[in-house]
Amino acid sequence: MGYPLSSLYEEVAYIAYHFHWPLPEILQLSHADRRNWAEQISKINQKLREAYT
Repeated sequence: MGYPLSSLYEEVAYIAYHFHWPLPEILQLSHADRRNWAEQISKINQKLREAYT
């Protein structure tokens, strides 16, 4: 069993939305790299939310 396709779509959409990277570039990342970028984006968003509340 591989990585769930729905999770892959979620990671790709999240990174593409926030960083505007093209799909082929995101898909070339390893799963670990995609997860890391998604986590970093989440941290950035959290800091921004905290700054505005």
